[in-house]
Amino acid sequence: MKNRPSVNQNLRLAKKLNVAAYIVSIAVVGLVILMRRVKLDVGVDFSFLPPIHSTLNAITAVLLIVALVFIKQKKIIAHRNTMFAAVITSALFLLSYVLYHFTTPETSYCIEGNIRYLYFTLLITHVILAGVIFPFILFTLIRGYTNQIEKHRRMARWVFPLWLYVAVTGPILYLMLRPCYG
Repeated sequence: MKNRPSVNQNLRLAKKLNVAAYIVSIAVVGLVILMRRVKLDVGVDFSFLPPIHSTLNAITAVLLIVALVFIKQKKIIAHRNTMFAAVITSALFLLSYVLYHFTTPETSYCIEGNIRYLYFTLLITHVILAGVIFPFILFTLIRGYTNQIEKHRRMARWVFPLWLYVAVTGPILYLMLRPCYG
C-alpha cells in the first residue's frame, strides 16, 4: 500500500504551495498590467494566436463541466485528472495570451450599434472576474491536492462557476471581436 502523507505534511505542503500561488498571482497581474503598456518587437507575427486562445478557453470550459459530472458521480480520480487538465489548458491560454498582447497591437471592437453594450459588458465582467478568480483557482487546486477536502469543496462551490463564466465568455468575446481583426 502506498504511504499517504500525514495531515501535518499536507498542511506544510499547502503553506509552501500557497506562497507559490501568491507569487505566481502577483507575477501574472504584473504581466497583464505590463502587456497593455509594453510592446515587444520580436520579429514574429503572433496574430494567429487569438483563435488558439479561444479554443483553449473552450476546452477549459468543457473540461470544467466534465470534471463537475465526475465529482457528482463520485469519480474522484477522474475529477482530479480532469481538473488538472483544465488548469493546464488555462495555463497554456495565459501564456499564449500574454505573448500575444506583448507583441501585437490591441484590436478595437469595430461593430456599431447596441451589440457594443453587450460586448463591453461581457468584456468588463470577463476581465475583472479573470483577474479576481485566478489566485482562487490556484488555492482551490492546492486544497484539493493537499487533501483538505472540506476547504476545497467550500471554495470550489463559488470558484467553479466564476471560472466557468470566464472560460465560456472568452470564446464568445473572440467570436464577437473576430470581424475586427486585421
